[in-house]
Amino acid sequence: MTASYRALFCDLRTDQVIDALPLSGASIEDYIGKSGTMSGTLTAPDAATAERIKTAVTPGRTAVWIERDRAIWWGGIVWTANLTSAERATPAKAEIQAATFDSYLDHRLVTTNVTFEEVEQFDIARRLVDYAQEADGGDIGIRTSARTSSGIKRTREYSRYDLPKVRALLDKLAAVRDGFEWRIHCYRDTSGERVKELQLGHPLIRTTRSDAETVLDYPGPVTSYKFPYDATTRATHWRSRGATTGTSNRPLLSSPHYVTGAIEDGWPRLDGTSDHTTVKTKKTLDDHAAADLTEAWTREVVPEITVNLDAARLTPAILGATIRLRIADVWTAVGFTGRYRVVGFTVRAPERGQAETAVLHLDAAGRAQTGDNDEE
Repeated sequence: MTASYRALFCDLRTDQVIDALPLSGASIEDYIGKSGTMSGTLTAPDAATAERIKTAVTPGRTAVWIERDRAIWWGGIVWTANLTSAERATPAKAEIQAATFDSYLDHRLVTTNVTFEEVEQFDIARRLVDYAQEADGGDIGIRTSARTSSGIKRTREYSRYDLPKVRALLDKLAAVRDGFEWRIHCYRDTSGERVKELQLGHPLIRTTRSDAETVLDYPGPVTSYKFPYDATTRATHWRSRGATTGTSNRPLLSSPHYVTGAIEDGWPRLDGTSDHTTVKTKKTLDDHAAADLTEAWTREVVPEITVNLDAARLTPAILGATIRLRIADVWTAVGFTGRYRVVGFTVRAPERGQAETAVLHLDAAGRAQTGDNDEE
């Protein structure tokens, strides 16, 4: 039986439903660690439907929830809409694009001086989101009340003169040693209310599934896979640049960092660098450089797989869960088995003659993070 998709268009600030409209060519993406997107087409065969679309969709102030068989699969903000004219046998259309609710934080600035002294890093993250929503007109209903803790305290000072984006501050706070992952989790609670909730995980967001381990086979529910081998970002040596300080007009430089034993093992020297323009202390900059080198050197090759959604019996709850992938083909003569964490997915709604598919973006199941403990 073919799954049914529809789009609920709501006022972004109140979440009051404006209209429910059929969406064709729907594609939804969600990730841990970056914004997901949605695209699709609304068809306007007549003036009355066109008026409904114009009333329901105002980029920048309209939320859209994507339902699959009446279950919430995605939520976000409509940012663009292209209205196209009718052609011979084709009705007028509105092509819309949206991004997950975390994209809102890319449009909010910290405009006052904010200081945190030895504060639990999850509390800093929650406070930044609360800051964005406390301003007049800023509350879009993101819940931050879950009182989870990472056990890691941070000292951070944010200057209003830098006009930093809230999203950038959250990402930078998370991307350090003993850091964390965050996303806006969308779902419908037991009362039927649509929820957008700040989800935090230390060091990673993990989903504990109540059923047995998800096993995906190729051939089988997995219809294709890719293993992307890429050394263009690998490095054996690293330096990082920080803020420009003093009268020299030169940036702060980290100490040199290198991978012990790499050159002796036959690797050529591969230099890498990164910029952390708000970091003013060398200790913090060195910790960032160490974390960046670790990421560049130890990044594992993980597959990207496409699955038949019905055959695999997957839902958005797979995000953060660990799967077992089994492959048997010419590249794996003795068979391959690997465990990976799902960190993203792209779902394309079924169209005529095309099955409903999902691309799963994976990460090494046991990956850890690195970074700092000091003030920036």
